[in-house]
Amino acid sequence: MVLLYKALVGGSMVHQPRQRLVDIYRHVEAVGGRTLDRTNSFLPTTPGTTSPSRAMAPSGDNTVANVHSGIDSTNKTLLKSDALYTYILDTTVFPREHECMRDLRLITDKHPWGYMQSSSDEAQLLGMLIKMAGAKKTIEVGVFTGYSLLATALALPEDGKVVAIDTDRECYEVGRPFIEKAGMAHKVDFREGTGLERLDELLVEDDGAASYDFAFVDADKPNYVRYHEQLLKLVRVGGTIIYDNTLWGGTVALPAGTPMSDLDTRFSAALRDLNAKLAADPRIEVCQLAIADGVTICRRIV
Repeated sequence: MVLLYKALVGGSMVHQPRQRLVDIYRHVEAVGGRTLDRTNSFLPTTPGTTSPSRAMAPSGDNTVANVHSGIDSTNKTLLKSDALYTYILDTTVFPREHECMRDLRLITDKHPWGYMQSSSDEAQLLGMLIKMAGAKKTIEVGVFTGYSLLATALALPEDGKVVAIDTDRECYEVGRPFIEKAGMAHKVDFREGTGLERLDELLVEDDGAASYDFAFVDADKPNYVRYHEQLLKLVRVGGTIIYDNTLWGGTVALPAGTPMSDLDTRFSAALRDLNAKLAADPRIEVCQLAIADGVTICRRIV
C-alpha cells in the first residue's frame, strides 16, 4: 500500500529536523499498518525486518523513500487499510479473475519489476469499461508482461483487436504463453518499439482516421502528454483513453521541493503536468480515480 503524505507532512520536508522526519515515517507506518522502505540512514530499522531490494531512493537524511518499494499485486493501492483492500480483492476481484490472468499475475509478482504490473482491481475495471463501451479496436501503450493486455483481450469480442506496444519484447514473452493458453493470441498485435514511434505509424496506417475505440497507457510517464495528443487523433469521438499511475504513490500531492529519488521526482512532476493539462482540456471529459496507483479516464468529446 502506498500512502498519501501531504496531511502528515504539512509542508516541505527539506528543512525538517531529523527527529521530525523519523516521527513522520513512524506515523505513516502506524496509520497504514505497513513498514516503509528504510534504506535512508535516518530511519531506525525495525527488528526482524530488512529493506526491500527494489528501493531506488539514494541514501540521505532528507530523502523520501521510493514510493513503490515492496509493491506487488496484493498491495498496489492508495487505500490506507490493508484489510479493506484484501476484502475487496477476495470478495469481488479474485473470485472472478480468469485462471490464466491469475497465473500470469503470480508469475509477474516474482519478477524484479513486478511492482509495474497493473493491479487486479484495475484490470477488472479495464475489462468492464471495454465491455460497457462495446470496444472492438484498442491500443495499449506499455505492456510489461501483459497482465492488463490479457484483461483487454478477454474483454474484447471474438473479432476484436488490441495493438500492444512496448520496447521490451523479453517481458512480453513472459506473458505470451498465458495469452495463448487463454485463446487470446489472435486478438493481440504486439509491436516492439517506443510508444511515440509506433503511434505515429498507426496514424499513417489509418490515414489519420480516428478509428480506435479505447486506449490504455501505462508507459514512460514523461511522455504521457505527447501520447495524449497522438491518441486524440487515433481514438474516435466518444472513445476512451485511460492513463495509469496518475497519482504516483500520492507524490503528486507532496509540497513543492520535497526531496525524493530522481525517478520519483521526474515522474511525479510529469504526472502533475499531465493531470493539470487533462483537467483543462476541452476536448475530453475526465475522471480521476484513486484506484491502484491512480487511474484517469478520459472520454473524447471533440
